[in-house]
Amino acid sequence: MLNDHYYMNFALSLANMAYGQTSPNPPVGAIVVRKGEVLGFGAHLKAGNAHAEVYALQMAGSKAMGATLYVTLEPCSHYGETAPCVDLIIEMGVQRVVVAMVDPNERVKGKGIVALEKAGIEVDVGVSHKEAQKMNEAFSHFVETKTPFVTVKTATSLDGKTATVTGESKWITGKEARLDVHHHRHLHDAILVGVNTVIVDNPSLTTRLPNGGKNAVRVILDTHLRTPVHAKVITDKESDTWIFTGCHVSEKQKKMYAKHERIQIITLETETVSIKEVLKILGQNGIMSLFVEGGAEIHGSFLKEKRINQLIAYIAPKLLGGKKAAPSIAGEGFQSIADSWNLSIDNVERVGEDIKITAVPERTDSDVYGDY
Repeated sequence: MLNDHYYMNFALSLANMAYGQTSPNPPVGAIVVRKGEVLGFGAHLKAGNAHAEVYALQMAGSKAMGATLYVTLEPCSHYGETAPCVDLIIEMGVQRVVVAMVDPNERVKGKGIVALEKAGIEVDVGVSHKEAQKMNEAFSHFVETKTPFVTVKTATSLDGKTATVTGESKWITGKEARLDVHHHRHLHDAILVGVNTVIVDNPSLTTRLPNGGKNAVRVILDTHLRTPVHAKVITDKESDTWIFTGCHVSEKQKKMYAKHERIQIITLETETVSIKEVLKILGQNGIMSLFVEGGAEIHGSFLKEKRINQLIAYIAPKLLGGKKAAPSIAGEGFQSIADSWNLSIDNVERVGEDIKITAVPERTDSDVYGDY
């Protein structure tokens, strides 16, 4: 027998298909059902476009009267770029609304549910809540902190090295793992590296999937503005490139990049580039998710500031050895085990010949996203 979880999981799958392209809005899926018949379904595809509920209800048309609407996130009750979904739900005569999770945005957070209940609509909250919360973790973090959700990616040998003692690093991991990295690039709003990575590797930092993909904003941390003007991230015009520098960088240095399109130099007020300030500015510019690809010093800076929301580690079955071979995370490090940052293993899987580990910081706080 089909139940609420079945239909909600279908709605979640719809939302997941548009994951990575709705920022700064969350991915949302919706489905209209009456007496076991699916009448309409939809997903939010892009900020400024109609919400998932609108697509689903428009497809259902007059048949939505007396039906149940399944939606992965609480329907909005305020005017933004689109009209409130709650008003349409009431107007279409929906009898019951099943919501996976409450919207953490203070402009919504429970208000949509209350409005539906006041209109005499039965509302059930929490079906497939964990799955919805996982899908919306970047959005929830963004609306609560006003900064992007940070994923740090590492790729190492089995003994923790990212390159040989001579600096050779192509390729430690296999082609399947590298393709998986491009999938993550597609899902994120921005990709961040340090200037040394640009100088040594001259990466494109674009998404190269078999069927295409979205190119994220490329973020370079470059205190002294040493990014070569001939680097791919400067010349290829494939995506925007934002370079963060310290306050002492001269206007003459900045003019070197003026003829290149899609390049923005962001000068901070501090002498060195502050991770905290970078994240603040990215958040102000609508960057909801950030994929950090190194190098080791950059990873060390994010660790020091404890600004890592998720770690994805690809581990290749290779041994490189070498006391001076590069590690995946450098920086000052912690002085004692007691000071270290504990993680919880979220997932372990094989990707080709390599192992992929996804870990998140241990959370001691209670789940607040489901309250209103």
